[in-house]
Amino acid sequence: MSSSASVWLVLLCAVVLANLPFFNERVFAVGPARAHKGFAVRLLELLLYTALTIGVGRWLEGRNSQIADQGWQFYAVVGCVMLTLAFPGFVWRYLRRRH
Repeated sequence: MSSSASVWLVLLCAVVLANLPFFNERVFAVGPARAHKGFAVRLLELLLYTALTIGVGRWLEGRNSQIADQGWQFYAVVGCVMLTLAFPGFVWRYLRRRH
């Protein structure tokens, strides 16, 4: 897989996983369905999906080249990017009008 395809795959993974906690009521998308999943559970899912996205990125980086060491700044930026990508799901879950 080329590096360009790897970048697009990680971005697609990030977009899907950032919105997944807000678009379903299952715990971690495979657990039992709940009538109402709390906001704290959704944030925990988002945190774990962020770690999964970082893991996929590091795995793809290791396949294409050497894995570069990352400082705390990298993880802070990834967290902010995941929060930004999760905004459509947050709006859909909490800010849209229900009829």
